[in-house]
Amino acid sequence: MAVYNPKSLKAEEFINDAEIKETLQYAEENKNNIELIDKILEKARPKKTENGCRAAGLTHREASVLLACDIPEKVEQIYKIAEEIKLAFYGNRIVMFAPLYLSNYCVNGCVYCPYHLKNKHIARKKLTQEEVKNEVIALQDMGHKRLAIEAGEDPVNNPIEYILECIKTIYSVNHKNGAIRRVNVNIAATTVENYRKLKDAGIGTYILFQETYHKESYLKLHPTGPKHDYDYHTEAMDRAMEGGIDDVGLGVLFGLELYKYEFAGLIMHAEHLEAVHGVGPHTISVPRIKKADDIDPESFDNSISDEIFAKITACIRLAVPYTGMIISTRESEEVRGKLLNLGVSQISGASRTSVGGYSEEERPHDTEQFDVSDQRTLDEVVNWLMKKGHIPSFCTACYREGRTGDRFMSLCKNGQILNCCHPNALMTLTEFLVDYASEETKIRGFKMIDDELEKIPNPKVRAIARENIENIKKSNRRDFRF
Repeated sequence: MAVYNPKSLKAEEFINDAEIKETLQYAEENKNNIELIDKILEKARPKKTENGCRAAGLTHREASVLLACDIPEKVEQIYKIAEEIKLAFYGNRIVMFAPLYLSNYCVNGCVYCPYHLKNKHIARKKLTQEEVKNEVIALQDMGHKRLAIEAGEDPVNNPIEYILECIKTIYSVNHKNGAIRRVNVNIAATTVENYRKLKDAGIGTYILFQETYHKESYLKLHPTGPKHDYDYHTEAMDRAMEGGIDDVGLGVLFGLELYKYEFAGLIMHAEHLEAVHGVGPHTISVPRIKKADDIDPESFDNSISDEIFAKITACIRLAVPYTGMIISTRESEEVRGKLLNLGVSQISGASRTSVGGYSEEERPHDTEQFDVSDQRTLDEVVNWLMKKGHIPSFCTACYREGRTGDRFMSLCKNGQILNCCHPNALMTLTEFLVDYASEETKIRGFKMIDDELEKIPNPKVRAIARENIENIKKSNRRDFRF
């Protein structure tokens, strides 16, 4: 029988079923233990230090106790601390991105995804390089600077060479003042050699959702295809890091398995990366299963309420305070708005989950991976964020200045990241306002920028940021960064 070991490279040992079950039992036994809960909450709270701010983070057991706790005033404290942590390390910035679907050819049999091999009536499509260019131009015309590329697993139609060629094409397109400055990659688990190729191609974060950490359920949900191999899939992040990719993104698809089990597994995976590689996940995504072509979310009996979803998000923020958290357009405007205050630091905007969807005037549905709940334009999302007091950021500076992996985390942990991220956010927001925004969004945005410039503590940085912003307004000069 496998023994729990966060430093092991074997999936069954760092995501250990017995340890998760013991954790859930411990959480259930202590969910009303006020003394213990208060101690955990105090540990999670961000603390001011001489070098900025610190947050201890929580173990998977401690975080699971908070998730199990349903005492209303304690849940409110969890939410309050989650917001404190987010503001302490990420400020009021929200990073913007969009997914770009390259191909929906797939050889897997995943029962929750319409791209599964047995689905014979969904239209199959793979973008040519010319079509990739057209998609990128459409995204640049909205104002996007950061993409997450997606493709089904198909070694014939979507080999690594195709993915690499698409990345090269994306980075090559400069349209008017537009440029994609960071390409994150969400493709199937692969080899160390292929991860090295992705690293050499200049990708940002490698993203791979576990879907479920419950091995028995995983095997049933992935009955056929290479994704059926639970161990190979679960150990992918270790191979990615061995291949030189130091920014990786985790996530489960909430609704497939019992959420408390998934939550514990997710935090254990983050602990494993920290224990082995010295750096935790760069991002954690929190998608919920949604309706799609031949997929009915009601057929999965582990769906979670908006209230539980919010609690999961807040508890992740307490457990892994330095990790970016992502919420997609799977969720409604209302849900996204609530989660922005509970730790989310990145959101997608104006997403289309169909292959070639951005080039079409009307939103196509024939190749969609899932229904998009929030269908607002990027301008509308940017305006909405500012109304709520968040700075929409199109910044990609850390990645392009080499501040990735442990270098990013060390900056984040000592609070210094706010000295460069805040002005970078304001400069990239200025680019968006000048080049793409509606008049109403411009008025609100320029006022926010004036107000936020005063909050930059370093007078020299403040003066340079102000000068750069004026240069962006008056000329075609772009891409200033700290």
